[in-house]
Amino acid sequence: MEETNKWLIAVTVMAGTIMSALDTSIVNVALPYMKGNLGASVEEITWVATGYILSNVIIMPIIGMLSARFGRKRLYTASVALFTASSMLCGLSWSLSSLVFFRILQGAGGGALIPLAQAILREAFPPEEQGLAMGVYGFGVVLGPAFGPTIGGWLTDNYSWPWIFYINVPIGILNLVLISRFLHDPPYLKREKGKVDFPGLFFLVAGLGALQLLLEKGDQKDWFESSFIVYLAVISLAGLAFFIWRELTAGQPAVDLRILKNVPFTSGTSLGGVMGLGLYGSLFVLPLFLQQMLGYPALDSGLVLMPRSLAMAFAMPVSGRLYNRLGPRVLIGAGLIISAFSFWELSRMSLDVGFRDLFLPQFLQGTGFGMIFVALSTVALATVERQRMTAATGLYNVVRQVFGSIGIAIAATQLTRGDNIYRAALVKNLTPFSTVASYRAGVLAGAMAARGADPVTARHKALGIIDMELGRQAGMLSFDRVFYLIAVLFVLSVPLVFLLKEKGGAAGKEVVID
Repeated sequence: MEETNKWLIAVTVMAGTIMSALDTSIVNVALPYMKGNLGASVEEITWVATGYILSNVIIMPIIGMLSARFGRKRLYTASVALFTASSMLCGLSWSLSSLVFFRILQGAGGGALIPLAQAILREAFPPEEQGLAMGVYGFGVVLGPAFGPTIGGWLTDNYSWPWIFYINVPIGILNLVLISRFLHDPPYLKREKGKVDFPGLFFLVAGLGALQLLLEKGDQKDWFESSFIVYLAVISLAGLAFFIWRELTAGQPAVDLRILKNVPFTSGTSLGGVMGLGLYGSLFVLPLFLQQMLGYPALDSGLVLMPRSLAMAFAMPVSGRLYNRLGPRVLIGAGLIISAFSFWELSRMSLDVGFRDLFLPQFLQGTGFGMIFVALSTVALATVERQRMTAATGLYNVVRQVFGSIGIAIAATQLTRGDNIYRAALVKNLTPFSTVASYRAGVLAGAMAARGADPVTARHKALGIIDMELGRQAGMLSFDRVFYLIAVLFVLSVPLVFLLKEKGGAAGKEVVID
């Protein structure tokens, strides 16, 4: 790849990356409309989101094998074509089962685009501009999910839910034209023919598939109180254990786990998992807080979250420029501390918050995430040899995705449990001997009576209002608790920074890790 074409290459691969990243979250606000249109239950309609993420997670680790077998440009072209065609079919779906099936195909196409884009960008930019390359890459991966709910809400409100899929079609067609013009396989990528590691692929699908289903459905099924979740846990543990054993002993493994002997890569990937926990957990919790606690419509909640997205958009290119001067430890450490402080600020909120109260924590959060993402993406892959870059980016991204799902599952569970804990604690104060509770009930009952209610009805309505307010306060405390836990997670991650190489990406060196 010629350096003169680096920005054309960046535009080419980022078109696919943005489409793929956007579709992880764009459907969430449209699920209620799909539910009514397709006659599905709440639990059934969630498969529209689950199917996409499930196929995403399964395809990411094996792109190294697929790229070596079919050629990277061919794989990227086929992935964009599959994603674009299945997007059209998703919009044309005639039933829930057809929509879920096409979403799985869409996820298989989209899951390959993000790791392939990262590997291609690493090669398109010279060693001294690797931070800038990862800043460009971060635009799609991080900003896609951030803007997804806003775009999805606008399209659904002004048109209809199929348009959240149709919007991908013209972009996908344009992307195919750009690929044919500007992407080429580098000479060092040798096509490999040989036996396919079918046992490894089977264990991978079983282990990761069961794990992802467990994380997606655990909160709905009350976790290990459900035999279904227990079976998934057993399948996941067994599948992943056999997968690791197989890949470390096979002559031609489906997934090259030996890359994990590279300490900087493993450390960076581990920190990427931590970032996935916090990023995806917060992307799940904040819109929920705005809609459930503050009563914001989907589109308005997306607009309120815009400062974080804009801060990330600003922080990423700046961090890319500063990478060679400051090094990864300073950028990532500062990003973790800034992010922790932003979540600590959010953990002190009440039901009286407005946009001004939310602006600064979100802006700091976006700044911290931008600093972490660029430096981490750069340093984690800095010492991986070029021949293994595609396989490494697949592993790096699947770890972030899986840990992101874990973050969402933990956040959802903690919200439910926290709500029960705080509700029980607050109920203890609602006794006939509580002066404040009795006075409040009396005032509300008097107001109901003044509107014509009889004494018994007025009393019941007053107690109902108090119960509703108690539920809102318990919910608020539960959200505060989750924000506090995310802040603690980022603080505890700071020591991992010292496992990273200080000048990991500046030199652009490659090492052999066999």
